[in-house]
Amino acid sequence: MSKRYVLVVDDEADIRDLLELTLQRMGLETKTAGAVGEAKRVLEQQAFDLCLTDMRLPDETGLDLLAHISKSYPGLPVAVITAYGSTENAVAALKAGAFDYLAKPIAVNQLRDLVKAALKLPQPGGEKKAAEPRAASGDAPTLIGDSKMIRQAREMIEKLARSQAPVYITGESGSGKEVAARMIHAGSARAEGPFVGVNCGAIPENLMESEFFGYKKGAFTGANADRDGFFQAARGGTLFLDEVADLPLAMQVKLLRVIQEKKVRKVGDTNEEHVDVRIISATHKNLGELVQSGQFRQDLYYRLNVIELKMPSLREMPDDIPRIARALLQRLAGEASTEAPEIAKDAEDALQQYDFPGNVRELENILERALALCAGEQIRRGDLYLADAPMKLEGPAPEAEGDHPPNLQDYLDRVEKQAIMKALEKTRFNKTAAAKLLGITFRALRYRMERLRIE
Repeated sequence: MSKRYVLVVDDEADIRDLLELTLQRMGLETKTAGAVGEAKRVLEQQAFDLCLTDMRLPDETGLDLLAHISKSYPGLPVAVITAYGSTENAVAALKAGAFDYLAKPIAVNQLRDLVKAALKLPQPGGEKKAAEPRAASGDAPTLIGDSKMIRQAREMIEKLARSQAPVYITGESGSGKEVAARMIHAGSARAEGPFVGVNCGAIPENLMESEFFGYKKGAFTGANADRDGFFQAARGGTLFLDEVADLPLAMQVKLLRVIQEKKVRKVGDTNEEHVDVRIISATHKNLGELVQSGQFRQDLYYRLNVIELKMPSLREMPDDIPRIARALLQRLAGEASTEAPEIAKDAEDALQQYDFPGNVRELENILERALALCAGEQIRRGDLYLADAPMKLEGPAPEAEGDHPPNLQDYLDRVEKQAIMKALEKTRFNKTAAAKLLGITFRALRYRMERLRIE
């Protein structure tokens, strides 16, 4: 393997020596500088794979050097070293494009993790994968479309993949927030590590600490063996906190400490363990408003919302809807082992004119029903069930054999499925609210959705 070079910029000789010794033990070549001006001259002399710079330097700041490198050497990752407790500097550096940060006193294990991750980054200028997305779940998540908003989202995702900064993804329910998180992970230095997705609103409050941080055997009744939590499971990879706004305040305090210290303590344990995890969070709620009302901690908000990624809704990119629909239909047909029908012009027009409160998730459900109900090689307007113009329940009725009536159970299932879908669409796919609207319990709704295969 060719040699890898790291530039160390710090005006304290003992810090330079620590960094240089650690890096050399990792098999890396190092060059050092004591000021920004000296670092600029060294950068002109040779290429580097990583730059580690202190924030406070005699002539300029680490942010000044970061800005210079971003402009003149855009492919070079930069990690900054901040004073203990200087959260503002760390966040400012990440917002300015730093790959990551280290706090003094420098922990050698965190330094090694950072360096290993930085050296795994793909080199810029290489052949890029075609951003030819799918809009739903899968092993290789992607985002489809040519609209300005979706292109901006893809470009932002590509940029975020080259950083370790916490990312906060906003957008309506069903707009592809988890898809975006998986794309960031897949394009990052952590791609070979795990991606652990957590729905914060689905975990009972009394189980949160043990679910997130794990527990030791005997920590409580039923703890029959040591168990890792989400943070340990995501070690070396990405932890995606979906619906992070639903975290109770007590858990928000614990999460903030873990993010700051990069350490967790299992329930029932006296020791902390280092965890190397990148946090990506998302919610369809307005966290800023929740901060103002006291329902979400401001300090945690600023640690999660270092860089914000806004996912557009379908109604903001109507020209992309036919293309997204065709891609979804191809996948759904493949899963059903059938040929994908064409989407007729009247159906395409109807989809483009529809509001899509449930966004891509709702579009997928509409197409799945249409695929099951359409007769022939085309999906037409009458095969679509849209909330503002529901398909008539009375037709087309199942064919009767002779004098026998249509199958009653099939007809009732169809009516029940349509009623559930209408309630889900009206409540923007909030199952609790949909159950209330239908006059049934949440558990009953979940049972019916499973029986009718509504995802």
